[in-house]
Amino acid sequence: MKNRQAANPQRTLKRLLATMFGDYKLQLIIVLFMILLSAFANVRGSLFLQVVIDDHITPLLGQSNPNFSGLLAAIIQMAIIYLIGIIAGLTYNFMMVKISEGTQKKIRDQMFKHMQKLPIGYFDGHSDGDMMSHFTNDTDTLRQMISQSIPNLMMAAVTFCSVFIAMFSISIPLTCFVLVSVILMLNVIRIISRKSGRFFGAQQRDLGAVNGYIEEMMHGQKVVKIFNHEHVVMQEFDALNDQLQSSATKANVNANTLMPIMMNLLNVQYVLIAIIGGLFAINGVSGLTVGMIASFLQLSRSLNGPISQISQQINFVIMALAGAERIFHLLDETPEIDTGYVTLVNAKWESGHLVETTNRTGLWAWKHPHEDGTVTYTELTGDVRFEAVDFGYVDHQMVLHDINLFAEPGQKVAFVGATGAGKTTITNLINRFYNIQEGKIRYDGINIQKIQLESLRRSLGIVLQDTHLFTGTIRENIRFGKLDATDEEVEVAAKLANADMFINHLPEKYDTVITGDGEGLSQGQRQLLAIARAAIADPPVMILDEATSSIDTRTERIVQSGMDRLMQGRTVFVIAHRLSTIQNSDVIMVMDHGRIIERGTHDTLLAEKGTYYQLYTGKIELD
Repeated sequence: MKNRQAANPQRTLKRLLATMFGDYKLQLIIVLFMILLSAFANVRGSLFLQVVIDDHITPLLGQSNPNFSGLLAAIIQMAIIYLIGIIAGLTYNFMMVKISEGTQKKIRDQMFKHMQKLPIGYFDGHSDGDMMSHFTNDTDTLRQMISQSIPNLMMAAVTFCSVFIAMFSISIPLTCFVLVSVILMLNVIRIISRKSGRFFGAQQRDLGAVNGYIEEMMHGQKVVKIFNHEHVVMQEFDALNDQLQSSATKANVNANTLMPIMMNLLNVQYVLIAIIGGLFAINGVSGLTVGMIASFLQLSRSLNGPISQISQQINFVIMALAGAERIFHLLDETPEIDTGYVTLVNAKWESGHLVETTNRTGLWAWKHPHEDGTVTYTELTGDVRFEAVDFGYVDHQMVLHDINLFAEPGQKVAFVGATGAGKTTITNLINRFYNIQEGKIRYDGINIQKIQLESLRRSLGIVLQDTHLFTGTIRENIRFGKLDATDEEVEVAAKLANADMFINHLPEKYDTVITGDGEGLSQGQRQLLAIARAAIADPPVMILDEATSSIDTRTERIVQSGMDRLMQGRTVFVIAHRLSTIQNSDVIMVMDHGRIIERGTHDTLLAEKGTYYQLYTGKIELD
């Protein structure tokens, strides 16, 4: 796997700082002031050491009755200086923690909000683990960089400059020696950081792959065990884990070599400064005194701190910027495009005309504004038509070809065909999970491209093949189809779907809490709740995507009974692998490789003795 770091770390850092300044400009100004104050106290304390030694300690040497009052006052003054530095350091660290947590929350909010606007196609191409990695690993490294690395690097830069100025004021020759050694050390940092930085992007990416595989296997344990594939998935996990170990080892080995090298170079520098300074003092060069040498050594020790911080934090910053770039890539993904301007509104008949109302009447209409400023209303009836529709998930690779069909209000239209024939794809186009390449889809005579997505999807009820239940009570899960539904409406919907029978046998009935996508419920019970959730929305068009394909025969009869009542007066699209569930359909469409090859009622299709007849008689299988 190709290793990489942030493609443009400068641009990523600039964007991150802009995000921080947008909300915390005043706080960051205070942080900068506190960093300057802390650095000043550190340098002033080191310089004051010269005064203590030369003015208060050296004169006392050899005295028979020394007076320590001046020395005590100087020590108190020195302690106050360092105390100011400590308070300033605690203040800016506390504020940076607040800023980092706030920025992390803001970025998580932005990611989650943007994720809700992304098209379904985006999720088709990204694993759950990769998505979760943005919210966990990437944001956490970002938080640590903001709360620790950025203030530490700022403090290092300010201290570095302040210490050098103070050093020049003591001895220019010694400072020039230190400057040469610092340039050498910074080059060492640059070389090692560039090498280790190449692996941090790969480490984050490999971690996302491992997390995604673990999550996938947690959901698929039953399938793995049924087919005795434990050894296979362990081998696949070992391969992913080995890749993560390799990239993480390369990144951290290179990063961890930096600190020991720098510490030893700094110790060598410290010893050389003491030797050279002593020789200068002995030979009277630059008028150095013992106090000046001690102060210079203390300053050089203070200089070691910034260099150590740079060597410690620079690799972490590179890794965090790689994570930040991944986050910004997500935020920069093109959201689902909605150019619709026709909206769904409550309506009523008044003097023979359809008019808009703020009250819920049970009657819905499409509100269609025109360029001349006029508005027309079209009653929502559930008339759906496909006109010469071509579609492909990838351009130039069509999976649906020249689809022409119509479903009049109240009709039940069923699709049958082998897996991959295009049945589910058709229903995904009705709710505009994907946009078609050619042709038109009309809803009550309106091109669905002109209908706002929110209004379009509000008019549809969907029971997906893979039912998803949220953590919460049974009541809350059913109410998800209509958030302002009353308890009575929830129970009516459950009864309509025949879900109330098993709900009333639960310990807390409708207030029973379910977790883990309905853990503890059978597949049939989960399906019944999904149907009840669709029923409470009371849509004029219902899409049942193999809604009974995973239910036993007895439960299927219970579900079918409820669904028959639910489907009355609605336009219904049904996709099922059990032909017994679609025999009463108004129209049955047989699909093969993205084309409708037969259409008609159950009886007429049997009479034709074509593909449907062969499916029904068992001469060929659906899958």
